[in-house]
Amino acid sequence: MTVEEKKNRLTDIMAAFIGYTAVHLPDDIVSKLEDLRDAEDDPAARSIYDMMFENMRLASQLGRPSCQDTGLVQFKIECGSRFPLIHQLKDILHDAVIKATAETPLRPNAVEPFDEINTGNNTGTGAPALFWDIVPDDESCSIYTYLAGGGCSLPGHAMVLMPGDGYEGVARFVMDRITSYCLNACPPLLVGVGIAGSIETAALLSKHALLRPAGSHNPNKKAAEMEKLLEDSINAVGIGPQGLGGSSSVLGVNIEYSARHTATIGVAVSFGCWTHRRGHITFDSDLGFITDTHAGFTYGL
Repeated sequence: MTVEEKKNRLTDIMAAFIGYTAVHLPDDIVSKLEDLRDAEDDPAARSIYDMMFENMRLASQLGRPSCQDTGLVQFKIECGSRFPLIHQLKDILHDAVIKATAETPLRPNAVEPFDEINTGNNTGTGAPALFWDIVPDDESCSIYTYLAGGGCSLPGHAMVLMPGDGYEGVARFVMDRITSYCLNACPPLLVGVGIAGSIETAALLSKHALLRPAGSHNPNKKAAEMEKLLEDSINAVGIGPQGLGGSSSVLGVNIEYSARHTATIGVAVSFGCWTHRRGHITFDSDLGFITDTHAGFTYGL
């Protein structure tokens, strides 16, 4: 294939994958929702889960998004320095979002600040958002997609704590946000927590934490213990699916961190709703691909 043909093919695949993730939830999220439904004793909460699964069935049957708010499209990219389309990738993903918006369809959500004009195609200043990691001497490209809805984005928050607040302060920060705003995010939620030396790094890490599978654990034993502590604490509040009560309120709590300053603890929290539209697809240099989030995606195969 020529470079132009490769560019068009990657655009088409990514547009189809974005659309597929809007319609079909990730395999791990479906499995976790099944577990939560099976473990739920409250009849009203079980009925909410049943409605969620009926929603998923109809979305798949009709080929329509699982939620009307298809969010703003965001990408985390881990691209090899020798991937053949690395220089065109920004334009490719921009065009893929426009194509997915028209073909899936996705609801146009991108509004230009101050002018207050909806662009109509989910692109605009800084949209879609791209977060890059370049992998030296590698030919593959791994792309995480995330459709950030308004409801699950609304409770997001970040601040810098005094070091004396310690990890008790981090837990208090997360629980205060959960008990104040999480109903807006359509629980059960995937909760991403970022801990770092500054507010912007913590915020980015909290969003990256949402890209980890439900049920995964931070490799640091103490961080994993805090994930479990927060998950148990949130569930104990009894918020339940859609905030109507129940034994479980979260799909999981994922913590990501980086080294902090001695005098600060930057902390942030981001949320994914029960329709957690996350995708992960990896391309080789010939544009063959695999995905570990959506076994049913088989574009062009």
